[in-house]
Amino acid sequence: MSNFAFNNPAFQKQDPRNVATYPGAPGAQPGMQGAQAASFQHGTMDAAANAQLEGMYASPSAGSIETDRMSVEDTVWKTAGLFGILLVTAAIGWVWTLGGLNFNPYMGVSVVPWMIGALGGFVLAMVITFTSRKKVRPALIFAYAAFEGLFVGGISAFFEGLWPGIVMQATLATVAVVGVTLALFASGKVRASAKMTKIFMIAMFGYLAFSVLNLVLMWTGVVTDPFGLHGAPSPIFGLPWGVIIGVFVVFMAAYSLVLDFDQIQQGVRNGAPRKFGWMGAFGIMVTVVWLYVEILRIIAIARGSD
Repeated sequence: MSNFAFNNPAFQKQDPRNVATYPGAPGAQPGMQGAQAASFQHGTMDAAANAQLEGMYASPSAGSIETDRMSVEDTVWKTAGLFGILLVTAAIGWVWTLGGLNFNPYMGVSVVPWMIGALGGFVLAMVITFTSRKKVRPALIFAYAAFEGLFVGGISAFFEGLWPGIVMQATLATVAVVGVTLALFASGKVRASAKMTKIFMIAMFGYLAFSVLNLVLMWTGVVTDPFGLHGAPSPIFGLPWGVIIGVFVVFMAAYSLVLDFDQIQQGVRNGAPRKFGWMGAFGIMVTVVWLYVEILRIIAIARGSD
């Protein structure tokens, strides 16, 4: 599992011999587990199957609202809604940053929206993740999208002031990566595999360790470059290490999207309650924001080294 947003039984492959353990799972019976639940289901299967066959062609197809079950289409609409919130607060963060509220004379911009968005988004992401097993709270996910918008708008305005046009470049690159990944996944040409996921997880932990080390070196003054170790020149075509590493991170983010799509499909196959569509939308937003920030940094490092 790559994205902590999908750390819920609703998105896990279910053992057909057992009843799903997430709240509202189809066939879940209070006080019944394992073989006892399987026996109960077998006893009611014939009657339920006959009733379903009699009515399935007599009525129009039901959507996620009628069935109260998660669907890909409903998750897409929820994702679009969250990104709508993000764009609104990103505009606020952009104007706030360039407007100079709580002006920082050393940087020439206000860093308040950037810091508020990053801290608020992180705290909410942790709360959403660790409480979703008991209850999905859309209000918290809306708040997360709002804080992420402040962060994205603030950091985008900061980089745009240094390198004009960089935000458009990063946005187009992010849309291209997401679009290509989605197209390849929808066509069946790219799928998540157990072996690739293990490699991905090792790479993620390695990158996390490198990022923590980079921050420590920057905070202690050992490395004075604004990007830390990312700005150091590499022997590969003279490019900074940040560009080389960033390319691999973009591939990692793209594979994380593949895992997100796969988990959403699994949730639909499991018949997860409709509310879990918000968790699917939340997971995609986490990955896309990560992808955008990484691409923004790659372009900034590349343009700063010119």
